[in-house]
Amino acid sequence: MLNRNNLVMVVGIALVFAAPVFAETLEGNYNDLLHYLNIGRFDMAKGYAQAILDSNAAPLDLFALADGNPQGYALIVKAKESSTDTALAGLCGKVVDIIEQGRFIRRSDPKVILDEIARLSGTSRGRLNAIKHLQNAGEYAIMYMLDVLGDDAHKAEWPDISSALGQMSKEAIRPLTAALQTNNVGVKSEIIRALGKIGYPQSLPYLKYVAEKDSSAELKALAEESIKKIDPAALKVPAAQLCYRLGEDYYYHAESLAPSADANFANIWFWDAKNARLDSERVDKRYFNELMAMRSCEWALKADENFGQAIGLWIAAFFKAESYDVAMPGYFGAGHANAMTYATTAGPEYLHQALARAIKDKDAQVALGVVEALSTTAGESSLFFRVGTSQPLAEALSFDSKAVKFSAAIAIAAAGPKQAFPQSKLVVANLAEALAQSSEQPSDNIPMWNGSLADIYALRAAKVMLKIAQTRNPVLDLSAAQKALIAATKDKRVEIQMLAGQILAYLKTPEAQQAIAAMAMAESNSQDIRVTAFGSLAVSAQVNGNKLDDAAVNAIYGLVSSKDIDPGLRAAAAAAYGALNLPSQKVKTLILDQAQS
Repeated sequence: MLNRNNLVMVVGIALVFAAPVFAETLEGNYNDLLHYLNIGRFDMAKGYAQAILDSNAAPLDLFALADGNPQGYALIVKAKESSTDTALAGLCGKVVDIIEQGRFIRRSDPKVILDEIARLSGTSRGRLNAIKHLQNAGEYAIMYMLDVLGDDAHKAEWPDISSALGQMSKEAIRPLTAALQTNNVGVKSEIIRALGKIGYPQSLPYLKYVAEKDSSAELKALAEESIKKIDPAALKVPAAQLCYRLGEDYYYHAESLAPSADANFANIWFWDAKNARLDSERVDKRYFNELMAMRSCEWALKADENFGQAIGLWIAAFFKAESYDVAMPGYFGAGHANAMTYATTAGPEYLHQALARAIKDKDAQVALGVVEALSTTAGESSLFFRVGTSQPLAEALSFDSKAVKFSAAIAIAAAGPKQAFPQSKLVVANLAEALAQSSEQPSDNIPMWNGSLADIYALRAAKVMLKIAQTRNPVLDLSAAQKALIAATKDKRVEIQMLAGQILAYLKTPEAQQAIAAMAMAESNSQDIRVTAFGSLAVSAQVNGNKLDDAAVNAIYGLVSSKDIDPGLRAAAAAAYGALNLPSQKVKTLILDQAQS
């Protein structure tokens, strides 16, 4: 039988043998991590993953191990993405991040790339290895390959580089298509040939642009030959249309256009005409696709200045880019206008295109931006512009976003429509709902909504409703909003209260006039509110006549005849009383009450 001391010793020995013994080298710990992942000993695997992280391994060293054992690297990635052990998944994710850092460093290193370009002209084996490494370098290799192609001192290397260009991956397409702006006909010819050999459809818009616009018949013919290799049907499609399609693919984040995953940024490539070489700018991945959609639309307009669809997509992409709340890229330059500036300049036709897309996509951010632009610029004739069979702004009234549907209602009301339309009741209903919004209401889990916006929209709705009322708009019947307006006369927000009374002055019902009178007579209200309310009551009386009962009339008369209230309030009450155009009995009494004889 084991005594207590012996039991402690046995347990201690067991723990010693169970604990992992970490290797002294990065390679040892890495191999042990793979071993324990492979046999399902995840408790042990976590220890070796942590040991790798604790060793502060150089990314290039860790990448070299992963690159030499692709199956092992796949095990780590699988653990990162699908392990039910969250601690293991997290540790493996950090190991993968370091490996990808190393991959990026390795493939983007200019010295390494230039060495591989030089190896293209070496032995057959060296050339094959160089092509493989340049393929791994992807977009980063293109700039240097084209530099050599454009340098007469390296003529002997040109055939090998030209051959390698055609064997690059699709990642090379963005810099290659940007470089089509070169004035070097020889380099441009090789780019066109390479794009045809690489064979991805995102090259088609740029090749077709060359085929349509280039001044060189030889380059046009080369471009057509490359198009035939990718998709002969594209020869019959205008370049503008192809650019627009590419823009839509970027806008909807087509997987085939995604930037490389080994960096936390993406590159946008430009042709530097002054230095005759490629250049790039790093941008945030979150809005990379939107920026590229905008660039594609710009190329569509270069191809055909009348291709208006590109304008609608460009505006939508700009609003979508802004929705990520990331500073715009440096290449926009100082003083670059925001999306709203371009939208308000664009005109209703293109805004409705963008809005139709946002509604179809259920994209509240883009929809809101476009609707706000329409509210600034659209007149009645353009409010219900049709895109196909749809009327985007009318459809926005039913959008599943308070901000969007309220903005749509405000935009339509502000334009003062004179012709009846089916959604007129919905406009008023949205305005009434917006008026009732308050920062005191809970806004948790409501996208694009908060207390500050609630107050802003309530005030905007009130102001536009007053405009409708004052202009006696024949289409938008505010009587449907009477309940909300009467409730607003008791609102804690002074401006909302006053505006509600002013709007009610134009409604014909007794309830509307009675609500104004109640607001004017309420001693709990400030004098400013009461004076304004009496002014609204005077307007109501002038427009609609007296609709108050005797009790309300007598209460007002009591103020007019009192010598104990503020003169300003008394004067306001008197003006309202006079506007009621009552029989002369009350005025006679008031005159005789002050008589001294």
